[in-house]
Amino acid sequence: MRSLILAPRTTPEIPVDFRAPPPSPVASGRRSTVTNNEFLTEFLETSLRVPDLVLPNKIFPRQSNHETPPKVDFVSLCFHEDEDLIDVVSDSIASFGCFQLINHGISPRIMAAAVEAARGIFLVPPGKRKVVSRSPEKLWGFEVYHEGDDEGSELNEEFIWCKDEELKLKLKGIWPIGYPNFSKKIEVLGSRVEKVAEKLFPIILKNVPKKLASDGGIIGHGHEVGTLCCIYKHPRDVNRNDQWVDSLKYDVIRMLIRGTDYSHSFCLHVCDGSSEFHVYSKKSWLSFCPEQGALVITAGDQLQKLSGGHYKDVIGKAIFKGKREDNISMAFLYSTQNIERKIQTNRERTISISQQAIFGVILTLMYHVLIFVLNCF
Repeated sequence: MRSLILAPRTTPEIPVDFRAPPPSPVASGRRSTVTNNEFLTEFLETSLRVPDLVLPNKIFPRQSNHETPPKVDFVSLCFHEDEDLIDVVSDSIASFGCFQLINHGISPRIMAAAVEAARGIFLVPPGKRKVVSRSPEKLWGFEVYHEGDDEGSELNEEFIWCKDEELKLKLKGIWPIGYPNFSKKIEVLGSRVEKVAEKLFPIILKNVPKKLASDGGIIGHGHEVGTLCCIYKHPRDVNRNDQWVDSLKYDVIRMLIRGTDYSHSFCLHVCDGSSEFHVYSKKSWLSFCPEQGALVITAGDQLQKLSGGHYKDVIGKAIFKGKREDNISMAFLYSTQNIERKIQTNRERTISISQQAIFGVILTLMYHVLIFVLNCF
């Protein structure tokens, strides 16, 4: 019998469809009359361009009305304590952040001699300045803080001076001939300015609530090297409008970003010969022509804290226009830490009651011993 052999059933292969998706409709070669419209094409090309936007410059403070801070007589204010003048000073610091001080007792000869001596510090060659350049660890030294955009333009330069032994030694090394005269003239003017500041400080705080003025947490946040003197060299022939505007914008933006470089109560500016004086705050800026021989007083961050925000923290700068020589201005930053140091020194020198009692007992014994010796003879 034949055996029936069954062949295995094979499944028919289903062909895989690898066809691509149907193509997109192809536009006909004939374009519509609207598409070919030249006016529409020009409109589309214009509208698709990104316009050059000029954003509103809201960050730049507005200029205050053309007002001049009051001129205040130093003798009447600090020695006679004229209440009306005290109110004038208080209102001016609250409104402008500054006022002008006249009849302050510092002779024009001393101020002019210090300015002339300060001019020499910028004659030190750039290669030697690196020894006394500013750094985060050092408050003093040279700093070039603004350079004009035009090639060959002069530089605004800055030198910070203070009573520091390391600075003294380094300046002697790089500037042995001019340093003795420079140091002497700056120290003489600095000591006179400090005396004026010591008289001003309690008067300025007279209208501040006692609770705020006696806050010990504020005093002592200043620098520990006494009053700093910032010496500025202004470039010659700064009378071009574009340079002046660029310099103004730079100063304001620098103030907004960096704020106050050094904590201080207020600043006393020596700026004789300046064309204008600018006072910058974060809300506005003020320009005025300072009185010849006057000290311009601007409030600092410590004064703002002590007044609970009633007084403004501002930055002041002298402006020289149309001058044909390098001009010098000086700003003395006075800190309340000086007051704290003097108070501590006076406390250390005070004799306590127990010490006085012991001293009295010793004098009494010496008196009796002296009487006994005299009776013996």
